[in-house]
Amino acid sequence: MSQVAVFETVKAMREAVAAWHAAGEKVALVPTMGALHEGHIALVTEAQKHARRVIVSIFVNPTQFAPHEDFKKYPRTFDSDRAQLEAVNADAIYFPAVEEMYPPGFASRVLLLGPAAVGLEDRFRPTHFEGVATVCCKLFTQSQADFAIFGEKDYQQLKVVTRMAGDLDLGIKIVPLATFREPDGLAMSSRNRYLSAEERALAPTLHRVMQALAARIRNDDPLFQAVADAQTEIITAGFELDYLEARHADTLAPVTSRADGPIRLLLAARLGATRLIDNIGV
Repeated sequence: MSQVAVFETVKAMREAVAAWHAAGEKVALVPTMGALHEGHIALVTEAQKHARRVIVSIFVNPTQFAPHEDFKKYPRTFDSDRAQLEAVNADAIYFPAVEEMYPPGFASRVLLLGPAAVGLEDRFRPTHFEGVATVCCKLFTQSQADFAIFGEKDYQQLKVVTRMAGDLDLGIKIVPLATFREPDGLAMSSRNRYLSAEERALAPTLHRVMQALAARIRNDDPLFQAVADAQTEIITAGFELDYLEARHADTLAPVTSRADGPIRLLLAARLGATRLIDNIGV
């Protein structure tokens, strides 16, 4: 276990990265908002397969939260995060203040189309991906990393960031990693800690229903009916369903049957005060 460096400014991070690159070392970035769990640590482990040096950014990004969302109560656990990263020998933490990322007079945003405008998360959180893309664009250019590792749990986000990095020629390769799950199938999330014991016991229903839906689609059951049945099952179980949809796995466009191409099932639902998202491939 080694002590992890902490960079609070772009200047400090760039000086370290420049030295690593000068030594011929590749650099990977793992963007996070902190409150790290095993899923984040899996991203760090994946990053170490691609690069000699790994930076984990910890920044709760205000521009991706809507006014009614949980920016102020989003968990901030820096000491625990740092201990976990030291245990897996991450090289550095980028821990900027809001003023470092968005100094006075900051007036630029990344405008998005494509996978950011397909009627999934964007329908419920219309400003979210613009905030994500803006901060990721800044993180990529600030760190000058060769790779960035993203989990598939935020699948639409993964597609948005991958498209943006390619469209804007940012010179970074986006590496996806399969969703990390609890033993009962629930996708790991920093927000799971908000679930009551009763809600936590019910939450794995989402993954189970999606698995059954995927099996029906593979069996060539009529797609519309199979999705409608799964939606009903989730609502009946006590969730408030934002969406459960079958989409093209690459473009996120709507599909009408398995013949339309590789399918991804994407879901968002509320359980009490907690909003859960998940997705699986068919």
